[in-house]
Amino acid sequence: MEVNSKTMERTCTIILVRHGQTEWNRVERFRGHYDIPLDETGLKQGEAVAQRIAAQFKPERVFTSPLIRARKTAEIIAKKVGIPVIIHRGIIDIDYGEWQGLTPDEAKARFPHESALWYEHPEKASIPGGENLKEVQARAIKTVEELCKESIGKEIVIVSHTVVIRLILLGILGAPLNRFWNLRQEPCAINLIEYNKRGFTISSINDTCHLKS
Repeated sequence: MEVNSKTMERTCTIILVRHGQTEWNRVERFRGHYDIPLDETGLKQGEAVAQRIAAQFKPERVFTSPLIRARKTAEIIAKKVGIPVIIHRGIIDIDYGEWQGLTPDEAKARFPHESALWYEHPEKASIPGGENLKEVQARAIKTVEELCKESIGKEIVIVSHTVVIRLILLGILGAPLNRFWNLRQEPCAINLIEYNKRGFTISSINDTCHLKS
């Protein structure tokens, strides 16, 4: 059981991981709920982050988005550490609606107004047929809070997507959604968060030292 030495409060440690690379990450297409598998690089990134987690932490469970790119990353971690994988739709990627499968240039050509808002004022963007950032943030934060309350005194891994992870971090920091593009999330980056009765504390963001060779 993990205890905060200063306050003697029981904490939940969250190892928040972005999934590994896919072909659509590499060529930059809106992915959303499309089920795109990890590519060869993504599989190697999954092995690297799994080795890092196994060496540094002792998580008891891995929670993952149901999409295959996140699920496979979670399975690689779980196999390395020897813990179960639990699928949770609360951390699924944003629904990009009619943008899914398009490149940014294609989205700009077909939806110029909505696309301009996405890149210039993301807090105001409404994706045709999809979700907005406020909706995604609400479900993601709710999910993480619930998982933490169920896991006090434990370490857990959560594997999700760049949009979801950025929104979780912004929510914890109390930063507005117009700062969405000010955070980066590389494939298989680790974000370390602690939760206790006083709320969340972020220890690190977008840590990729395990991917450097």
